[in-house]
Amino acid sequence: MLAQTGPVTIAYDPPALDGETLDALLYDHLSEWGPSDQFYLDLVMAAESVLDVGCGTGTILRRARAEGHAGRRVGLDPDPAMLGQAQESDAAEWVRAPASAAAWDAEFDLAIMSGNAFQCLLDDAETVASLTAVRRALTDGGRFVFDTRNPAVKAWRTWTSAEPYRFTDPLGEPMSVVQEAGEPDGEGVVRLDAYFSASYWDEPLKASCGLRFPAPEHLDRLLKAAGLAVEERFGSFTGAAFDPAASGSLITVATPLGRNGLRPRAGAGGGAGEVPSRRSNHPRHP
Repeated sequence: MLAQTGPVTIAYDPPALDGETLDALLYDHLSEWGPSDQFYLDLVMAAESVLDVGCGTGTILRRARAEGHAGRRVGLDPDPAMLGQAQESDAAEWVRAPASAAAWDAEFDLAIMSGNAFQCLLDDAETVASLTAVRRALTDGGRFVFDTRNPAVKAWRTWTSAEPYRFTDPLGEPMSVVQEAGEPDGEGVVRLDAYFSASYWDEPLKASCGLRFPAPEHLDRLLKAAGLAVEERFGSFTGAAFDPAASGSLITVATPLGRNGLRPRAGAGGGAGEVPSRRSNHPRHP
């Protein structure tokens, strides 16, 4: 079992921050509750025990606590700036670690990975290791629900800014951000750079990340390698069926394969209720 990590407090002090930390500290400030958040919240509220993989600032588990979820809630994230914000609440157990380091054994009937966080797994080895850890954490009848973007739609081609996005930061200062997105490399990874401008800096502060776009058939092979099988797949958070050519989202409900490579029999373990619908995300917030 992973040891609980202590709180990490990072002050919002723009002149002292690097670009990635600034971006993480602005996450909630720039994000509003949306349909996809409700999609995952509905799943959480129907589950007894929940592992939120890549929980970020803990928005979904904090909302679940506020709405009366009485079961176990655990949030896992490797980013100290993100998790530090989550740790300001006692809404869940918060653990700072990558998904691949999760060491729980059959303790959760639901695991989620929301907000396209799955795209932060940048190669096959990291992805399979992470999926294997999630599968191990699930009960035999548990489910792993996550979303990624459909590479066929080429969403990255809409991400380079035509004009700056202007907003007021948490200290009341005017700030703007522009984005530049490249084309996928050989691993399907798109580099995304953001440049924040404000009176704090003489030059824009740069934040960079990579987002991987696995094709559905490749994703299914990675799931199988980790002992997971696709139970359902949606193309949007309205519950529409996945269209390989046109769906923007690739929303997957996966269940553990048994030790013999077969699905557990119906009724084994605890389920997470029926899957509802919903969500969309800004590319800066995968």
